[in-house]
Parts: sequence; structure tokens; C-alpha cells
Amino acid sequence: MGSSPLPFLSSLLLLFLLTLPTSNATLHRAKLLTSELFAGPQPSSPTAYFEVARPIPLPKTKPCSTLVLQHNFGNTYAKPPVTALYKPPSHCPLHRPPSAVVLEWSAACRGRQFDRIFGVWLGGVELLRSCTAEPRPTGIVWTVKKDVTRYSSLFARPHTLAVYLGNVVDQTYTGVYHVNVSLHFFFDSSTHRRPPPASPVPDFASPADLILPVSRSLPSNDGLWFLVQNFSDIQKKKLAVPANTYRAILEVYVSFHQNDEFWYSNPPNDYILANNLTNLPGNGPFREVTARLDGEVVGAVWPFTVIYTGGVNPLLWRPITGIGSFDLPSYDIEITPFLGKILDGKPHEFGFGVTDALDIWYIDANLHLWLDSKSSRTVGNLIKYEAPEFMSSLVSKFKGLDGRFKTTASRQISVTGWVKSSYGKITTHFFQRFDYENQMQFAGNGSIQVVKQTIDFNHGTYTKHPSSILHSEQVHQNFPLYMYTGTTDQVNDTYSLVSNITLGFNEKKFSGERFGFSFSSLRNLQNGQGNMKVKGNLVTNGSGSTQQVYRYESTVGCYFRNVSSNNYTILYDETEKSCAKASPLGAGLFLAARWPPFPARRTSLATEIYKLKNGD
Repeated sequence: MGSSPLPFLSSLLLLFLLTLPTSNATLHRAKLLTSELFAGPQPSSPTAYFEVARPIPLPKTKPCSTLVLQHNFGNTYAKPPVTALYKPPSHCPLHRPPSAVVLEWSAACRGRQFDRIFGVWLGGVELLRSCTAEPRPTGIVWTVKKDVTRYSSLFARPHTLAVYLGNVVDQTYTGVYHVNVSLHFFFDSSTHRRPPPASPVPDFASPADLILPVSRSLPSNDGLWFLVQNFSDIQKKKLAVPANTYRAILEVYVSFHQNDEFWYSNPPNDYILANNLTNLPGNGPFREVTARLDGEVVGAVWPFTVIYTGGVNPLLWRPITGIGSFDLPSYDIEITPFLGKILDGKPHEFGFGVTDALDIWYIDANLHLWLDSKSSRTVGNLIKYEAPEFMSSLVSKFKGLDGRFKTTASRQISVTGWVKSSYGKITTHFFQRFDYENQMQFAGNGSIQVVKQTIDFNHGTYTKHPSSILHSEQVHQNFPLYMYTGTTDQVNDTYSLVSNITLGFNEKKFSGERFGFSFSSLRNLQNGQGNMKVKGNLVTNGSGSTQQVYRYESTVGCYFRNVSSNNYTILYDETEKSCAKASPLGAGLFLAARWPPFPARRTSLATEIYKLKNGD
């Protein structure tokens, strides 16, 4: 995927594929294109691709919209990002905070092209990380709409908008991406901020007052993301935070490419060395992204396994794309407890690394800061910090190219600190707990690979004011993955590939504050089955079917969609936007009985709150 390989790189991949023994072709996932001779039934109009997602809840008012950038991305690989000057549109009343802001990316392409990763930055702050759709001769279109209300403070002032989409156009790769980037501002007088309470306390539901980019600066012949090339590579940037900051969240963007695009299927190094497969990706299937402040780990990301639009079998993602492929998730790390260490007005170092990384990972972050308008300086102190190294194990048994491997890992991070501002002394506790398991099997003399993986991620924040509990949030995410790939009929540069994939993104979230609480539950599951005939790096024949069920329930509403496709054609598409709201009782029970069940050693947010209250 997505790192926009040059034609010579594809030639190297093809050359390597041709030299593989017939037994282990499934171990190497070369970049594939759909042959012009095989692109399914040719429609008279472009095919609309889409990622299944819940519609953004918006006020029932007409948006105030502005086109920020329009560009045709042709030969843009290893060239500077395309830029445009963003100015607050004069016809939008941005002198007051908008109720909602939506970024809209709309694109069209015709011909043949790889999937390409791209990013959108405003003032160096990343707003969207995404992957292009792979086109067909008759053309495709797609639209991504993202809620960017949390970046509201950026839109009131002029900034440079930068878009990097590294594309290659020549006789083989003919697709040019025609792109529009727009912003839609919504203003709803009925949803003005709540009046301040009698005892002033901060509103933790409001967007940050300031966002600082933890990314590379223009000019650059690439995106503004940092490039992490191996396990020892730590990418860093120094920033000074305002002295009157009272809350800070580090939002991290992550994507993986080239040798680590399919990191979750990489076999251990001892298997590769024993079979003399030294040119294949290795280092096993576990990856951890660490965020660091002045060299200390302040949080971790165990990333969701996004499969890009050309991944495994490109025919699976037409027109339904993989979960997260059009809007890659970002990950929030509460660093408020560490503020006492960086309120000295001096630059401090923010860094990122990836455990066992292979070339290449793209990582950057946005530092969201809440400022005390009634004070020129806040003070703070770190009370407790626990971040032991992750624990991992590998059990392997193999003979030749066949074998089984089981990799497990776990990690806990817990930190507590206080910040004193005009709001008083506020204590914040933040924790992360991870569990990981990957079972991998090779059979048929290496021609079959099966991967079963689960990532469990439980994290939460608890904020206490002397007078009350201000804010509490607990999130549990579960990322299941099943992947079967089998290679047969390999003769010279031709082979057949069968693939089956199950991919899930499940989340339960509970948030509580002085003004009420909210509870939401998401179950998002995809199943795909496909087969294809490959000659060189071209898919010459095959089929792909995808089924997806998306179910979201919350205290404010719900959304359900059940959709299926086969070879560019939608077989059925059932949508329901109105249903019974999630029961408030469910929110209370979430802390006591969560899905899926955790090991007994785990504790709920309720336990964390009790411990914090009692100084344990």
C-alpha cells in the first residue's frame, strides 16, 4: 500500500516474486494492479466507492461552506505537498465558535493506479489521514466527510493548508486523482455553550483553545508526518507550551507501509532465517507505537489493523472499502498529569518510536491545549507514574515452511498529576491497558497462511475538582482480525490466490461530567472472500465479495447498516437511522460488566476512581 511505490520498486517486487520457490508465494504480498483487460462489468458512469460509517450528527441548519483546495494529483511522488492559503471565509460568522465543522474530501479517478496514502494538514496540524481508492477504466468517485469540530480553534485564523498525495503517472499507472477539499461550518443558536455554573469550572467537552503540530515543517518532499524506519528510530520535535495551560491531550496519527504494511502477518525472524527467506518482512507480528515526552513513555498506541484499498485482494474493496481505510483512526493520550514538568516556558521533546518496526511507519501528532484565560501561569506536579515495559511471549513450533506461532503481549500505563489554575487544583488520572494475542499458522509447505489476532485496549481519564468530579471517561476497544491466504498454481510469474478476511472495530464508551453522561456502543464487522489470478503484478481474473454490519447505539441515538457487495456491485444495502436509544442502565452496567469480558486482574474505572479518592 500506501507509501506510493515508484515503478522501479514494483519491478523489484515482481522480480523477487518470480524467483520465489513455488511453495512459499503466500509469504510475500506484492503490490497488485487490476489489469485493464479485467475490471469487472464496465458501467456507463463512474463507480462510487465508500467506507461504512455513522453519519455525522449535525445541527438542522444550512452549513456555511468554502472550497479550500482544488487540485489534480498526477506526478506528485517525492514532491512538496500541494498548498493553499486558508482564510476564515468572510461569509461565515467565525467570530463565534461553530457548533460543528466538517471536512469534506471528494475525489475522482480513471484508469489504473495503486492505492496511495495521503494526509491533510492545516497549519501543520493533521486533520485527515486517508488512502485513495483504486480506479477502473470507466472511473470512480468517492467522498470522505470527517467531523473536525475538535480543531475549531484553527479555523478562526489564516493558515496554510497542505495536502500530500504521492502519486505516479506513466504508461502503466494512468490514474490522476482529481480532488476538492472543502470545509462546512454549522452554527446553531439553540446549541450555544451552557451557561457557566455558579462555581466556575472548565468545560471538558469544549474543543481545545490551541493546537500545536507535532509534525515536520514545510517545505518537504513528502508529507508532514515523521518517517520511522526501524525499531531503533525515534523521531522527535521540540515544543514549548504556554505557561497558562491546564489540560493537554496528544492526538497521534499512525499508518504503516512497505515492509510493515501487513505487520500483523509478519513471521518471526527465526522462521525466516531457518528457511533462508531473508528478503521477506520479519520481526514477528507485534507492533507498539510509543509516545514520549523528554524521553519518557507517556502513552502507547497498539494500532488498529487498517487494510488499504489494494490490500490482500484488491477486489474485496470495490466499492466497499476496508474499515478505517478512508478515515484512519487517531489515538488520544491524556498528558495533563505531566504538565507540571513542561510549564517552564522551555522547549520540551516529543518523540515517537515503534517496537520491532520495519521500514516504514508514518507518525505525527497534534497537541491539544486548554488555556486559562484568567491566569498567565499555571503550576502542576506529577503525583504517580507507572509505565513498565510491555510483557510479551512467543511460542513457536515449525519444521521447514510449516509451523505454528503464538505471540502474546500486555502493557499497563498509569499516571496521576495535578494542575492548579484559576479553576482551582484539579487532579487528573489517566490509564491505558492493552492485551494482544496473535496465532499464526503456515501449512501446505508455506503456501497457506492463517492469522488470528485480537487487540484489547482499555483506557480512561478521571478528573477531580476539590468540589466535585468534573469528568470521567472509559473506553474499551476490541480489534479482531482473521486472515486466510492460500497460493496455488504458481508457474513462472502466474499464480492463484484465495483469501478470506474478517475485520472488526468494536468500541464501548462511557463519559460522565457535571452536566450529565453519555454512553455508546459500536460493533463494526467486515467479512470478505476472494480469489484472483495474478500474472506479474496484475490481477487478470477473479472475484471479491464483502459483507459488513455496522451497529451503533448510544444515549443520543443509533445507526445501523447491513451491506454486501460482489465485484463492484451492491447486492443489498439496509440502513436504519431511527431506533431505541441505548438505556441509561446500560451505561451504569458498563463499568461492572464489560464486553468482551476482561481477565480478572483488570479493574474498571470505578475501581480507579475509588483508588484515587482514597489515595491508594
